[in-house]
Amino acid sequence: MAKIIKYATIVENTLIAPDIYQMVIYDPQIASTAKVGMFINLYPQNSHTLLPRPISISEISENTLTIVYQVVGYGTTEFSILKSGDKIQISSALGKGYTIADVETHILIGGGIGTPPLVELAKQIKTKKIAVLGFKDEPILANKFLEAGAEVYIATETGKVGFKGNVIDLIQSENIVGDYYYACGPKPMLKALKNFCKNINKSVQLSLEERMGCGYGACVGCVCNVNGKSTKICVDGPVFLGNEVNF
Repeated sequence: MAKIIKYATIVENTLIAPDIYQMVIYDPQIASTAKVGMFINLYPQNSHTLLPRPISISEISENTLTIVYQVVGYGTTEFSILKSGDKIQISSALGKGYTIADVETHILIGGGIGTPPLVELAKQIKTKKIAVLGFKDEPILANKFLEAGAEVYIATETGKVGFKGNVIDLIQSENIVGDYYYACGPKPMLKALKNFCKNINKSVQLSLEERMGCGYGACVGCVCNVNGKSTKICVDGPVFLGNEVNF
């Protein structure tokens, strides 16, 4: 569909963890064209917040989109006080998302607030799937992966829940093995996973996180190095093959 900006209706906006909210947005037009791994822009109405906030799509239904976001500043604070029935200005679904590989066992690796887009991926994968999720202290969305039929492993930095350590340590400790890997999370995690998958001769798709100014490729504010070339994450990504990304 053409890139559009419009007002949509909030179905729910729920606090699911400290400073983390899950918002369900009703808009059949945008939901019908959204694909796993894409994102939408949310537009704050406060004049002090000029730029939109790109938020990954966590779940897609016939009529709704679900997003999960963390309150970190003026824009997301504004979103957090909205309630059911309120209007929010959003864009059409943007970017290029995950491609589901034709393999038997899929490994989904999420880090912190990078975990949400993997929920829809887990729902769409029809064969065996294993979710390995890493957090600082408190996990989120583990129940969503279980509902999607995935095996779930949790790592926390503090050891409060699950394995104490990071996701790669957990994968090695539990001997978690798959045919194809997908990841979303902070850059150090993605860089480590790229190297890990290279060492075990497995392919991985990485969803990159960067600040974005427009979401349409015009501002060139989210450039990364892919295959030795400057590449716009918002247009050509956010998902790339791991072996093509140069950190």
